Amino acid sequence: MLAAVAGGAVMTATEVGTAVPASGSQASPASGPAGTASPAPASGPAGTASPARAPAPLAVASSTPAAGSVGVDGTHPLTITFNQPVGRAGPYPTISPAVPGGWSAAGDQLTFTPTGALPPASRITVTVPPGLRAAAGAVLSRAETITFITASGSVLALDEALARLHYLPLVFTPAGPVPDTPAARQRAVYRPPAGTFSWAWPSVPPALAATWAEGRPTVMLKGAVMAFEADRGLAVDGVAGPQVWAALDSTTRVDPHGYTYALASKTRPESLTVWHDGSVVAHTAANTGIPQAPTADGTFTVYERLAHQVMRGINPDGSHYADPVSWVAYFNGGDAVHYMGRPSYGYPQSLGCVELPYRPAEAIWPYLTLGTLVTVTG
Repeated sequence: MLAAVAGGAVMTATEVGTAVPASGSQASPASGPAGTASPAPASGPAGTASPARAPAPLAVASSTPAAGSVGVDGTHPLTITFNQPVGRAGPYPTISPAVPGGWSAAGDQLTFTPTGALPPASRITVTVPPGLRAAAGAVLSRAETITFITASGSVLALDEALARLHYLPLVFTPAGPVPDTPAARQRAVYRPPAGTFSWAWPSVPPALAATWAEGRPTVMLKGAVMAFEADRGLAVDGVAGPQVWAALDSTTRVDPHGYTYALASKTRPESLTVWHDGSVVAHTAANTGIPQAPTADGTFTVYERLAHQVMRGINPDGSHYADPVSWVAYFNGGDAVHYMGRPSYGYPQSLGCVELPYRPAEAIWPYLTLGTLVTVTG
């Protein structure tokens, strides 16, 4: 029996499964019944064989989340569904901004599972690259993109993060162990751990306590965000956008200023009291706005600070003023805490500002950093 060689091993023709003609003979064509030749394969025009049908091109059929979605939970996997099963060799889609995680293929879907979570309040772009191959060989001919926007981080998560960094006058105590890993912190932005808040101050002014509500977007929380933004060199707007969340995730540095609160009372004699880290650091006579230009009641955040300036405007009688002032901390529109030279203090004299004598104003100004709460009452 004649032997054949395949893959380096010696096998007989019978083992290979093919018939080998005897030496010097010619193999007969395959034949049908009764020794007739088998029919020729089907042919196209002019006797040529019909071309094989080309496979359908690979295309994206849908995605979860869908393109244009908003408020997407960043902890969920991303899924792209194609019009046919996809191969496992890639190239896989890319995500911008880059997110740790991995892609997997199953049937007609590619799924990305983040290690932690997608960044909150962010525009996410998923790019499916050309060259991605289907299991049957078809290729994606051009890139396709899917864009959506993730949800804002949880307000409760923001409370917890800013309390941990001492930007709030509260202490957060988790209900149980909380993993301190990048992935755990990223997931906590959307699903914060359970726990309780308590005041860090031994005695809390009632007006300050009224500005706090756990898990709600309060003026206290806005001020804390502003203070954090100022310390990190970000735009100070009190809004927790992607940059704020990224900075919170990457830092353990606590508030270097401590927590300050200022209360302007319009009860005569008018006054300003300033607390810092739970203790009164200043109490001084003050002037607020006259009836024609009153100082608005409410709680506001310091948004601009100037050591000196000339304040210009129009008096109620239509005349113009240009007053040199010092130690200025704006908190509500054109209203500011500042020094203004007056013969006396303790009753309405300003056009809406909280005016102070020079020495108290100079001593108080370093405490009134960006984001500090100023309450006007009475």
